[in-house]
Amino acid sequence: MLKVTIWNEYIHEREDEHIKKIYPKGIHDCIAEFLGREKDIEIQIATLDMYEHGLTEEVLMNTDVLIWWGHRAHEKVEDVIVDRVKKRVLQGMGLIALHSAHHSKIMKELLGTTLNLRWRHGDRERVWCIDHSHPIAEGLPDYFELENEEMYGEAFDIPKPDDVIFLGWFAGGEVFRSGCTFTRGKGKIFYFQPGHEEYPIYYKPEIQKIITNAIRWAKPINMNNAPLECIGMPPKPEELLEKNFQ
Repeated sequence: MLKVTIWNEYIHEREDEHIKKIYPKGIHDCIAEFLGREKDIEIQIATLDMYEHGLTEEVLMNTDVLIWWGHRAHEKVEDVIVDRVKKRVLQGMGLIALHSAHHSKIMKELLGTTLNLRWRHGDRERVWCIDHSHPIAEGLPDYFELENEEMYGEAFDIPKPDDVIFLGWFAGGEVFRSGCTFTRGKGKIFYFQPGHEEYPIYYKPEIQKIITNAIRWAKPINMNNAPLECIGMPPKPEELLEKNFQ
């Protein structure tokens, strides 16, 4: 089984009546519901207010791919938890950062830039698939539309991605690298822009398909549970020969 942990702040859905109507049990529950239909995926839920934000050593040791949704409380995530997640990504755990998670501590720590961008509320977005050869794009059309979404626009302060799979075009004319992959250590990272909490984005079939594909793409290959260390190399063969003949 592919073990997936869904992490969500779970603040907007409890404090805003409009958002509560869209995601009555939280964004994490919506994502868990469609992933739960996949027979090879096992799901855990973690939220900000849980002990150690729900991301204990035990939970992360039993996580193949971590999904992260955050917005209002990035700074409330304890640094020790960020370091713990970073360690697991470097060891091979996959990370999928959704929407405002671009500004999360873990993404800044792993990518090393500000991840700043241009934004405004409320616009129509057309999401173009510009790399149909990538596994995350499997089964996706050339494009699909979101009638309402928060506009994210370039410039987007990220390091050069390994792949840009999706490009968002907004009715106001802006464009955005809306689906990018990165590799850090042995871990695969996918950042995906759609998912503003005020709109029912995660109910859309194309969005669900992309997240499901991303989980399977990001799963670990030969995850290393031990920390990487500098290891001294044995002597060169000629050095051994010289030593033996002395």
